[in-house]
Amino acid sequence: MADRKEPKASSRVKEKKERKEGEKKERKEGKKKEEKPPPPAPQPKKEEEKKAEDEQKDQKEKKEEKAENGELKVEPMELPPFEIISGERFSPFFFKFQFKNVEYSSGRNKTFLCYLVDVQGVNGGAAAAEGNTLRGYMEDEHISGHAEEAFFHQVLPEYDPQRRYLVTWYVSSSPCAACAAKLAEILRQRPTMRLKLMAARLFMWEEPEVQDGLRRLSAAGCKLRVMKPTDFQYTWDTFVEPEDQSYVPWEDIQENYEFYEEKLSNILQ
Repeated sequence: MADRKEPKASSRVKEKKERKEGEKKERKEGKKKEEKPPPPAPQPKKEEEKKAEDEQKDQKEKKEEKAENGELKVEPMELPPFEIISGERFSPFFFKFQFKNVEYSSGRNKTFLCYLVDVQGVNGGAAAAEGNTLRGYMEDEHISGHAEEAFFHQVLPEYDPQRRYLVTWYVSSSPCAACAAKLAEILRQRPTMRLKLMAARLFMWEEPEVQDGLRRLSAAGCKLRVMKPTDFQYTWDTFVEPEDQSYVPWEDIQENYEFYEEKLSNILQ
């Protein structure tokens, strides 16, 4: 039989050393795992925060329930305060842009109202004496009160049935449906007032409610018509501060006038 050879002493020492180092490493890693702190426990929410969250949740559930039942109402939007700019004459820039009788009035979010008022009668004050003529302009931004309504707050807030009022307007755009209805009501309440309204453009003339408003306004006695080329010249001379500029009619002024005149005629038929 062959003799079994014993492993060399150096090999046994090496194995023993490696085994000890492995055990030492395992103990070290286990200790690290034990020393790792546990995750912090969730802190209880404050009572106020919990109450606010509950209220938001309740409101959300109520809105969803109303939406499902078709009862959801849009919250009213807060509009800027009522503000109208007025004076005797305005910039030629605004005239050339706002009064231009283009078919599509993109970007023209103002209404310019130029007015002449002849008051005839007796027992009048300084602002409404017999034969006195009021003249000026007003403008709005379509985000607050409109110029048509503001005119009766600022220019003619009072009415004397013993007087006769001849009011002429040159406006950059015809009234919206709401303003047309208000004007018709004012004319019915003031039977001795005559309103002649000339518009450079027709505001949203394709909309049925706007057409109905214009018809109601005409039925109340308002003389409605589209501004002719000569009306633009008159408005420039009477209400615009020239600033060393001259009035120059734009190329398609006559063509655009005929376009709007036909539309208004069809609406008022």
